[in-house]
Amino acid sequence: MSKLRLATVWLDGCSGCHMSFLDIDERLITLAEKADLVYSPLVDTKEFPEQVDIALVEGAVSSEADLHKIKLVRERTKTLISLGDCGITANVPSMRNPFGVKAVYERAYLENVTLDASVPQEVVPPLLPRARPIHEIVPVDVFVPGCPPSANVIWDLITELLEGRQPELSGKTRFGA
Repeated sequence: MSKLRLATVWLDGCSGCHMSFLDIDERLITLAEKADLVYSPLVDTKEFPEQVDIALVEGAVSSEADLHKIKLVRERTKTLISLGDCGITANVPSMRNPFGVKAVYERAYLENVTLDASVPQEVVPPLLPRARPIHEIVPVDVFVPGCPPSANVIWDLITELLEGRQPELSGKTRFGA
C-alpha cells in the first residue's frame, strides 16, 4: 500500500495551527509511517506538488500570494481542510478590513517608521482589498475550528482521513460542531 500525500499550508495567520500540528509529538512518527509530508512550511519544498491527498490549510486569504496559493492548492488536492479560525472566518487577519488597504499600508510603512518610510513594492505581496476565509475563495471539504485547534483534534482528524473515513469532530472541538 502506498502512503498518502499530506501537505500543510500557511496563509495569513500566526502559525498557531502548525504549532498544534507539531504538538501531536511522538504521533508524528506514526503519521510518517502512513503519509508523506510533501509540502509544508516545516519542510524545504518550494513548489506545491501535484496529486496531494490531504492539505491542512491555516490562515486567511489576505494577499495576492495567498490567493494564488489557495487556488493552486485546491486544484492539486483531493481533500482540503480549513484549519483554525483564521481559515474559517478570517479571524484576526480580517481585523484590517474596516480600514482598507491604503490605511493599513500608511500605518505600517509610513506612520510607524523612522528609516526609509515607503510602502514596499517588492518581496511583500500586495494585499487584497479584504482578508477572506478560505471557503469564500475555493471549496473546502472539512472545517476544523479553534484558535488553534488542539493537537488531539488535529490527530483525530488526520487519523480518520488516513483511514478513509469522513472525520466526525462534533464534541471534539470547543465549538462542538
